[in-house]
Amino acid sequence: QVQLVESGGGLVQPGGSLRLSCAASGFAFSMYAMSWYRQAPGKERELVASITNDGGSTTYADSVKGRFSISRDNAKKTLYLQMNSLKPEDTAVYHCQWYSRWGQGTQVIVSS
Repeated sequence: QVQLVESGGGLVQPGGSLRLSCAASGFAFSMYAMSWYRQAPGKERELVASITNDGGSTTYADSVKGRFSISRDNAKKTLYLQMNSLKPEDTAVYHCQWYSRWGQGTQVIVSS
């Protein structure tokens, strides 16, 4: 069974940092690119970052470029999103994605 379980969200002050994790199971994690998406109330789901299967190439939304970093540990079958210099507009539910599969999401609240 394919499972994607996000964790690491929470409440943080503007300028702070959080590290999100996505534990994957049920498929050959190391063979696939992975992505992080987020969705805030009243807004469309936004692609935040993507990473190739070997971690050799990453892409970022303009809104997070320079602040967020996507990475992966294939041995641990875990995807990460390091979020620095957080802004209130980063508040959203963050999901990891593999094809059409989505995790349950983890809530990030950036509050002043």
